[in-house]
Amino acid sequence: MASPVSFLSPSPAVTSPPKHSFETVSRALIRSQVPTPARIGSARFRCSAGQTGFFTRLGRLIKEKAKSDVEKLFSGFSKTRDNLAVIDELFLYWNLAETDRVLDELEEVLLVSDFGPKISIKIVESLRSDILAGKLKSGSEIKDALKKCVLDLLTAKAKKTELQLGFRKPAVIMIVGVNGGGKTTSLGKLAYRLKNEEVKVLMAAGDTFRAAASDQLEIWAERTDSEIVVGEGEKVKASSVLSQAVKRGKEEGFDVVLCDTSGRLHTNYSLMEELIACKKAVAKVISGAPNEILLVLDGTTGLNMLPQAREFNEVVGITGLILTKLDGSARGGCVVSVVDELGIPVKFVGIGEGVNDLQPFDAEAFVNAIFS
Repeated sequence: MASPVSFLSPSPAVTSPPKHSFETVSRALIRSQVPTPARIGSARFRCSAGQTGFFTRLGRLIKEKAKSDVEKLFSGFSKTRDNLAVIDELFLYWNLAETDRVLDELEEVLLVSDFGPKISIKIVESLRSDILAGKLKSGSEIKDALKKCVLDLLTAKAKKTELQLGFRKPAVIMIVGVNGGGKTTSLGKLAYRLKNEEVKVLMAAGDTFRAAASDQLEIWAERTDSEIVVGEGEKVKASSVLSQAVKRGKEEGFDVVLCDTSGRLHTNYSLMEELIACKKAVAKVISGAPNEILLVLDGTTGLNMLPQAREFNEVVGITGLILTKLDGSARGGCVVSVVDELGIPVKFVGIGEGVNDLQPFDAEAFVNAIFS
C-alpha cells in the first residue's frame, strides 16, 4: 500500500501550531532571512513552459543574471584569494634563472588553496613547459597563463553549467548529498531564483529521516510562493513522496518539481540504494526524469568532498554540483579538482547565508575572483 502523502499549499504549511519551541525559533530565523520574491508582472521573463526551448532559455537567463553578482562571488572567495596573493610577489621580480624556485613555491601555494596534488602538478608543469619554450617571458605573462590554465581545466570537461531541463514540463530536479551540506537550503534558494522568473514550482519533501526537514521546506515554500508535497506518517518512503509530487506536477501543469532528499553518508550503501529507488520512482512517472541530479558539496571540507562526489556519481549519476559555504572560509581550489576529476559541471555556488547567495557558477568570474 502506498504511503500517505499530503499536498500542501504555501499558506496552510505554516499556520499549524509547531510541536516544539525549537521549531518555532527555527521558523522565525528562516523567515527573517528570506525576503519574498518579486510577484508576477515584475520579472522580465514570463514563464510559458509550452514554448519551444523555454527551459533552455531559462537556464541561460539564470546564468546571465549571475554576471551582476560578481561582487558577491569576489567576497566569497576571500580566503582563497588571500592564499594566492603571494603569487603576485613570486612573479613580480621573476627571471629565467629563478624558474625552478618560483614554480616550486607556486605549487605549494596551490596545494594550500586545495587545488590538490594532481591539479597543482599539472598546472605547474604546463607553465614550466611554456617558459622553457620561450612562450612566457615575464611575470605578468606567467600569471595570465596560470589563469587561462585554471579556466581551461574548469571548462574543458564540463561545459554545460546551465540547468539542463529538457523540453517538456514538469522538469524534475533532485537534490542529493551528505548530512549538513545545505541541501534543503540550496533547494529553497533555487526555488527563489526560479520563482523570480515566474516559474511554477512544486517542492517535494523527500527528506523523510530528519524530523525538522519538512517544516524547513514548508517555510521555504511559503516564502517563495511555491506549493509542496509532504509525506504523512513515520514510515513514509521518500520514493513515494517524490513519485506523488511528480504525478501532481504532471497533472496540474507545474513547470519544475524540486525534490529534496535525506542526507546520507556516501559510505552508507543501504541509504545510497534508497536514492536509486527515488530515481526509479520519478522515472516511472515521467520517462527520462529526473532532468538534473544536483549534488550538494560543503566547500569547507575541501578535497574531502572528492570521495563523496565519486560515490554519489557512481550510484545515481550526478549531472551537476552545488558547492555551498564558499563564504570566505573555504578554499576554492577544490572546485577545480572536482571538475577535472569527475567531469561534472559546477552549476551553483553558495557564497553566503542570504537568499540571493546561491549563484550560478561562472568559470571566468571564479578565476578572476581568486586571482585578482
